[in-house]
Amino acid sequence: MLIIGIAGGSGSGKTTVVKEITKRLPKDSVAVISQDSYYFDNGSLSDEEKKKINFDHPNSIEWGYLIKHIDEIKAGKEIKMPIYSYLTCGRAAESVIVKPKKVVIVEGILVLTQPELRNRLDIIVYVDADADDRLMRIINRDMQERGRALDQALRHYDKFVKPMHLQFIEPTKRYANIIIPQGGRNHIGIDILTHKIKASI
Repeated sequence: MLIIGIAGGSGSGKTTVVKEITKRLPKDSVAVISQDSYYFDNGSLSDEEKKKINFDHPNSIEWGYLIKHIDEIKAGKEIKMPIYSYLTCGRAAESVIVKPKKVVIVEGILVLTQPELRNRLDIIVYVDADADDRLMRIINRDMQERGRALDQALRHYDKFVKPMHLQFIEPTKRYANIIIPQGGRNHIGIDILTHKIKASI
């Protein structure tokens, strides 16, 4: 089993890179564990309190739970990955069954901030993108998927996303074995990474 960590700033194109890698590998050989599924369950907070949640800070993630699941899947056990909603800020009653595969991808903006998690990764990838490109994607996503108005999306970016990126996410680039600029548009970078994965499984 090969465990790959894919990190990078919000809106950098990580999800596209994961999809492109999965398409290039043998069918049913990849399992994906998303960091976003492991945000603390804050569904009981008031609407005002929910607006103050900083999703871009490492303390917003239940790392022990995520690492436990990585260890279990590495041991050949299937896991029940939580389902998290940004609209309710809580976890759903249901979960997603993730079965062990030849390749397990752990993806999320903050996955490289935790030494315990990094030590479990065989290949570390950082998806890089210009701040302007990321901002445009973040605004579109916030408005379409998270119910924010344009001014709310911009305020959220300025208050949380940008400072947390500079403080916590950008510095983790130094841990990467492979850096993929331009996200999912970088087909050569994705091809090189996929070739490395195929040679390792």
